[in-house]
Amino acid sequence: MAAAVGGSRAVVNAVSLYVERGERTFERVHVEAAADLAAASRDVGVERFIQISGIGSDAKSRSPYIQARGRGEEAVKAAFPGAVIVRPSVMTGPDDAFITTIARLVRLLPVYPLFGEGSTLLQPVYVEDVAEAVCRLALGQNSTDASIFECAGPRIYSYRELVREIAAQLRVRVRTVPVPFAIWSILATATEFLPAAALTRNQVDLMRLDNVAAKDLPGLKELDIQPGGIEDVIRMIEHAA
Repeated sequence: MAAAVGGSRAVVNAVSLYVERGERTFERVHVEAAADLAAASRDVGVERFIQISGIGSDAKSRSPYIQARGRGEEAVKAAFPGAVIVRPSVMTGPDDAFITTIARLVRLLPVYPLFGEGSTLLQPVYVEDVAEAVCRLALGQNSTDASIFECAGPRIYSYRELVREIAAQLRVRVRTVPVPFAIWSILATATEFLPAAALTRNQVDLMRLDNVAAKDLPGLKELDIQPGGIEDVIRMIEHAA
């Protein structure tokens, strides 16, 4: 790690893991490896360290994934004083695993299954807006010395509203049906160990929690970034198709 980051002014850790396999565990990737990289960066004189985390990360969560993300933040701060934590909301863009998937399914399915009642709140953010935020932080182009930034899009949706908005943008009719989280957990347990798992228990855990930027933390606005809406992303998805 020291050889890899030597001579760098800034280091960004964007490594993540959704499914544990063998030695690739949440503890190893989100906590130990993040701390190791932060320490190596500190030791070779890197000026800025940025840890990509996620809104909702919580070291006290009962979800192993969410807990590891929160503990990873703490480990990075301990290893690299002055490290900046970037917590994006659910990120969107062409060929993503979220908006693109919903867009495909509302076209294919006669009935769209919601997570629970579809009441979870989401604030989707365009991935390039997050990338621009990371670049500005890496270059020191921020007017605040805050150590945590939460990056989110311009609008808050319930999951149900988001599905219907995507369908409306695609000019298709959609009928939604609530599906209990217990059912989703069973499905995820059965599929997450497949080579290309479409759903994991950790993703189900995330969908139980609102994914909205905190009002008392800086974000894209404080970095002078005007966030794009999902309408732009859907147009890009249609163009790519």
